[in-house]
Amino acid sequence: MVSPRVALSLDGPVAHVVLDRPEARNAFDAATVHELHDAVAAASARDDVRVIVLAGRGSVFCAGADIEWMKAVAGFTREQSLADARSLADLFETIDRSPKAVVACVQGAALGGGAGLVAVADVAVAEESAQFGFTEVRLGLVPAVISPYVVRKIGVSAARSLFLTGERFTAARAATIGLVHRVVGLGELDAAVDERVRELLQAAPGAVAAAKGLVRAVAGRSPESVRELVCKRIAERRASAEGQEGLRAFLEKRKPDWGQISK
Repeated sequence: MVSPRVALSLDGPVAHVVLDRPEARNAFDAATVHELHDAVAAASARDDVRVIVLAGRGSVFCAGADIEWMKAVAGFTREQSLADARSLADLFETIDRSPKAVVACVQGAALGGGAGLVAVADVAVAEESAQFGFTEVRLGLVPAVISPYVVRKIGVSAARSLFLTGERFTAARAATIGLVHRVVGLGELDAAVDERVRELLQAAPGAVAAAKGLVRAVAGRSPESVRELVCKRIAERRASAEGQEGLRAFLEKRKPDWGQISK
């Protein structure tokens, strides 16, 4: 599927969702938000897709909000602003709750909502020259919609510093605070993303979805408060077809065959 702003293509079990506005540095506008939401939702709903790669065509991953969109937003009523923000929130929630592993492939810059995309991804790989920033305060705004995902990813201390200054920071610092998971040299990005995809494809697809749900369920809670929940989750997975296949394959010293079993 190809749209004016977002391209969705399939490569076996991998869906590539690509922001396709290089002339606008792949910045968000209302149409881009809707199309990106629909592309991720479509890939997430496919049984034959196991990994979603988020990328941006051209030299920049995503530069945040489009200038023309910001001009329009400046004249919105409160009700229009709420509707616009809810559309953006729907996008991030759809990515966060996708049952597929989501990998962000970051080059150039990831600013504002673009940095939010990096935060909501399960795995983020960035070129060493990439720049990041939560720059909203420099426009008199705040990174409100992306904040739950960013704070969860980098913690309160780093978020307070970066949200308040709006400063840009390097890929090395992004890795230090946990926003990205791997930083690679120029020209090595695609190969590094492919390597992470291969690792993810070794996992059982149902277990990936369950693991993502588990992280959301236990984050910020004490071990005592989730004791029964985690016991039930492991018991369910052990009894599942995937769990049984994985254990048999381990004991029989062979690779599990995830494609021939139901979740």
